[in-house]
Amino acid sequence: MNILTQPWPWYVSGPLIGLMVPVLLILGNKPFGISSSLKHICSACIPGKIEYFNYNWKAESWNLLFAFGIVLGGFVAGYCFSNPNPIQISENTIADLNAMGIKDHSGFVPSEIFNFQSLLSLKGFILMIIGGFFVGFGTRYADGCTSGHSIMGLSNLQWPSLVSTICFFIGGLIMTWFILPWIMRL
Repeated sequence: MNILTQPWPWYVSGPLIGLMVPVLLILGNKPFGISSSLKHICSACIPGKIEYFNYNWKAESWNLLFAFGIVLGGFVAGYCFSNPNPIQISENTIADLNAMGIKDHSGFVPSEIFNFQSLLSLKGFILMIIGGFFVGFGTRYADGCTSGHSIMGLSNLQWPSLVSTICFFIGGLIMTWFILPWIMRL
C-alpha cells in the first residue's frame, strides 16, 4: 500500500486526529475546531461595524492559519497524491444510491447532484443552498462544528458538546434515511 495515494485506515488517522486535542491544549491552550474561522474572517473584514464581530480576532489568528493549512493541504493532496482509482464503497451503498438515481460513483461526491447545472434545479437548490444554510446556521447555533464539539468538546467532557454530537448524529440519520430519499424523488 502506498501511504500517499491510499486512504489511511481508521486506526491510523483517528488517533492522529485525536492527538490534535492535547497538542493544541499543551502548546497554546487552543481549542480544536474550524467553524469559528468564518467569524474571525468577518471580524477582520468589517471591524467595529457589527457588535457580534467586535472582538480581538488577532488573538485567534492562529485559527485562520490552521484553516488555510487545511485548504492548502487538501489541494496538495488532491493534485500531488491523488488516487486514479474510483472511490471504493460497499455494494449495498451502491445499490441504495442507484435506487435513488445516483449512478456515477467515480468522484468524492455524486456528479448528478453536485454540479452547477443541478444548482438551478429544485433538487440541487434544496441540497446545496438550503442544506448549506442549515449547516451554517446549525454550526453557529450550536456554537461549534462537528470537529469542535465531537473531538474537542467530548474529550473535555463538556455537556453541550455531548448534546450537540447526539443532535449531529440524529440529524445525519434523519437526512440519510428520510429527507435525502424524498428529495431525490423530486
